[in-house]
Amino acid sequence: MEEVDKILIHALKQVGTEVSEDTASVKQFTSELIVEAVVRCIRVIDPGLGSPLPTSLPPGMSARFRVGTSLAQACQDIGYKGEIGYQTFLYSNEPEIRSLLMFLVEKLPRERAETSDQPTGKSVVLQRAIAAAIKAQLAVPWLPPNCRLPLHSEKQSPVALHRFHVQPLSLPHCTKGPGKSQLKEVQDYQREILPPVTAQPSYHASVVASILEQHTAELSAAQEWDNEWNSQGLLSRLTPQEYRSRKLSRLHKRIEEQLLSAALPSAERDFGPRSTSDLSDLLQAFRGSTPSDHILAKGSNFTHAQKFTFTQQPAAAVTSPSVPAGHQSESEIQLRQQEEQLSLQQKFQELCSEFEELAVDMKHMRVTNAQVLDELKRREQCNSENEEKLQVKKKTIDLLPDADNNLLKLQALVEAGANRVVNLASQWEKHRTPLIDEHRRLREICSNQDLESSRKLSEIKSLHDKIRVSTEEAKRKEEIYKQLVTELENLPQDASRSAYTQRILEIVHNIQKQKEEITKILSDTKTLQKEINSLTGKLDRTFAVTDELVFKDAKKDESVRKSYKYLAALHENCNQLIQTIEDTGTILREIRDLEEQIETENGSKTVANLERILDDYKAIRQENSALAAKVREG
Repeated sequence: MEEVDKILIHALKQVGTEVSEDTASVKQFTSELIVEAVVRCIRVIDPGLGSPLPTSLPPGMSARFRVGTSLAQACQDIGYKGEIGYQTFLYSNEPEIRSLLMFLVEKLPRERAETSDQPTGKSVVLQRAIAAAIKAQLAVPWLPPNCRLPLHSEKQSPVALHRFHVQPLSLPHCTKGPGKSQLKEVQDYQREILPPVTAQPSYHASVVASILEQHTAELSAAQEWDNEWNSQGLLSRLTPQEYRSRKLSRLHKRIEEQLLSAALPSAERDFGPRSTSDLSDLLQAFRGSTPSDHILAKGSNFTHAQKFTFTQQPAAAVTSPSVPAGHQSESEIQLRQQEEQLSLQQKFQELCSEFEELAVDMKHMRVTNAQVLDELKRREQCNSENEEKLQVKKKTIDLLPDADNNLLKLQALVEAGANRVVNLASQWEKHRTPLIDEHRRLREICSNQDLESSRKLSEIKSLHDKIRVSTEEAKRKEEIYKQLVTELENLPQDASRSAYTQRILEIVHNIQKQKEEITKILSDTKTLQKEINSLTGKLDRTFAVTDELVFKDAKKDESVRKSYKYLAALHENCNQLIQTIEDTGTILREIRDLEEQIETENGSKTVANLERILDDYKAIRQENSALAAKVREG
């Protein structure tokens, strides 16, 4: 039973039962531990049935009886057919508890059973504990901090909450692999200057939110890239680097076209073609053609106004008499600045209005120019058609003076043209047949190649799926390997494989030896039974023959008659002796069965359970008396 108890304890630990390391068998289970183990198993088997059940016994005896009755009913609802009641949990019996726990472990879901067979390292146990704590917290409804009671402190944190504020993070990404390298300056910056992730956000409360957001963004980007590559990248028949470079070039080109259409929609039509190969040239054109000396740099309004005044009126600045700084007060300077600012604003408004008028005129001119260009193209087309008609009419007029000869020549030319067309048609038919065959053959080859390429593409997709599945399986096995290595390091070094093997072989040898002894005993029992049956039959036959012979002589001789009586008495005494021996064997077997039952009852802690029942009875009487006293007082 030791191996069975170890398996049960291991399975109970997997479902979250807190079993101490000193507990090695079911015999050492207390009532509280039994209740917790049963409730944990029921919650895994049927969460709806086990969620209202408590994992510990309440202090009151009446409440304990109710909890025991609820657990017994829940076990019966699951399908337990054995005898069960509140006494099973309050006054435990080792065989009953073992059978109940074996039933619950067998009823656990297959996934839970598979995970229980896997090795459990410290990291796995920690992850499962974290997941269970998060699941328990998510199951509890959220309450504001001001509305929380002391009983909610276990599930919800009493500290103040922070809003989910995200700030951008700079992370040094791994660049291992072919074609991936970083500049030495970037590496030095990341190693010496870049602060750690926890120091980058301005508020310490934003660290977790920023890391979660960064991680989620990277995962979503990787997933989007995998979906795009599996759906479109494989169809392009390019490498990932080529596909990304082509996508980047298309994006740059699209940005250039959008900026060009937004900034200079008719520049190419009005002033000829422009080069849009470089994005910087397009942005420079978007800024305008103003010289760099006249572009206002970044600064304050006073700086811009001062530069604008000095560039617009250099002569006035040169010829204006300088006023000594000592004779100027701050109020005069501010007044002069305000006057200059007002004048600049007026000029700016005038320029804006002029610019709007010019923009309207340019739009009107563009529309007019487009209409003129359309009209010009239409008239050029009409002129070309009229010229062709004029040439035909001119040639017709030239042929009118010698109409008969020209008609004959024309008929000859028509016949020659018809003959030439017939010859060309015959020659085309000769060339057309092999060309059609070649075309059909090439089309068939192309269709076959398309089918082959689609088949190979599907194979590539399936290989990608297999590679992904194999990678995940390899990662899972790598984790299991690490857990096994950790457990191997934690195992005592004196225990070797040969010792376990030797122990298994000894157990197998003992089982075989016991089997041989049982077989020998059974064969001996059969032999003895056969001998007893043969002797009984021989005795009955001998007595029948002797009885018959003595009975014949007893009619004639008085002494033989006495011998016959003694023979009958001997036979009856022998039967009674045999019956007594059989009854003795039956009584001995009953004695052995009773001794085994006594041992079983002694193992079931009947005396201790009776003492506990008496104590519980006294406690219930005390509770009843206390309740009765409260009722009287009320």
